[in-house]
Amino acid sequence: ERGEPNLLKTLKDNGYFVWWGGKNDLVPAQDGYEDYCDVKFEPTRPLAGDRAAGANWRGEPGGDNYYSFYIGREEIGDAEHANDIDWAYVEGAIDFIRSAPADQPLCIYLPIHYPHVPYSVEEPYYSMIDRSKVPPRVPTITDWDRKPSLLKGLWDRQQVQDWTEDRWAELKATYYGQCARVDDQFGRVIAALREAGLYDDTAIFFFSDHGEFAGDYGIVEKTQNVLTDDLVRVPLLVKPPAGTPVSPRVSEAMVELIDFPATVEAMTGLSLGTWHFGRSLLPVLAGETDEHRDAVFCEGGRLCGEQQCMEKESKGGPESLYWPRMCCQRTDEQPYHTKASMCRTRRYKYVRRLYELDELYDLQADPGEQHNRIDDPALRDVLVELKDRMLTWYQETADVVPYEPDERGGTFARRRAAGASLSS
Repeated sequence: ERGEPNLLKTLKDNGYFVWWGGKNDLVPAQDGYEDYCDVKFEPTRPLAGDRAAGANWRGEPGGDNYYSFYIGREEIGDAEHANDIDWAYVEGAIDFIRSAPADQPLCIYLPIHYPHVPYSVEEPYYSMIDRSKVPPRVPTITDWDRKPSLLKGLWDRQQVQDWTEDRWAELKATYYGQCARVDDQFGRVIAALREAGLYDDTAIFFFSDHGEFAGDYGIVEKTQNVLTDDLVRVPLLVKPPAGTPVSPRVSEAMVELIDFPATVEAMTGLSLGTWHFGRSLLPVLAGETDEHRDAVFCEGGRLCGEQQCMEKESKGGPESLYWPRMCCQRTDEQPYHTKASMCRTRRYKYVRRLYELDELYDLQADPGEQHNRIDDPALRDVLVELKDRMLTWYQETADVVPYEPDERGGTFARRRAAGASLSS
């Protein structure tokens, strides 16, 4: 978002040498990168083309693999690994670690693409996954009328309705192979930090930007307003620097992405320069608590008429792999892209939807979110409680008064914070 503070800029402004190697889902590219990093790394060596560029693996339009994103084993000949952009970014990060300036603290931002569609990966990662141990997918929905219409829109258009469970297991295993590749790449970065003598004093945060259907509900890829756990519940690994109290374990604490910069703020003593709603994870890391939040929240989708959210110019036409999703998002004829907000506690999930039926799930009894119980009298009290919790969240986070006063000395900001009206 233009003009809003972010962690990279904060670190750079406070003397960190910031190296960025990877995709940009963070800042407006037209503004350049010099405010956010010292190096925006781009590989100079020739790379292999887009994995999805060759159309032979898709079959004919109308076939059941045309929109599946499934390729399988990526052939690389005698090479050690694929010659793609992710490997170039990882190797660039390792090279930087080996030659990093010794007179500045470092920040390495490494947002690679994998695991991601298309579902393809080279050896040895492709064969690392025991297909017999791949967990079953979440079954295809049987009552579409009680689910968001975008799910049905994708299911109709992706043309994978007749896939066997063996094919779904193979697709998911390929996706897990991509995860295994990322694990290996992460291990190489860690090894470089150790070799450079930087590991102990480095804080490491490892997380994903979204999950993946990979066959759940009979659908592939992802979308922005279907707030199922397979899309919105993603891993977070944290290794604090030496001297930080830590109790190594897997914690079931509920965490939001905004808690990441809040934790960096607490570790470094720096201010992010804006009021925010993140909460430091230091008490969780220290083992003092696993009750970090009582609920977590997500938002997605758009209002009818929001043309700027329809992605009208992106991803091409019916020949594009993304066409099933894009053709749903580019219309207001049905409420495919309805705006939605989610409140999730440890046991329950409530999703409020504009234009469509709300959702309510007992995740203990129904972890796959198969049965929408929004009108179940037995959960009436739960629904009231979650609606009130969501309202509290909106009220807590609805307005952010800037830190810096305006040119009139902050009068307007102070009056607004105190509740004065615009006309007073």
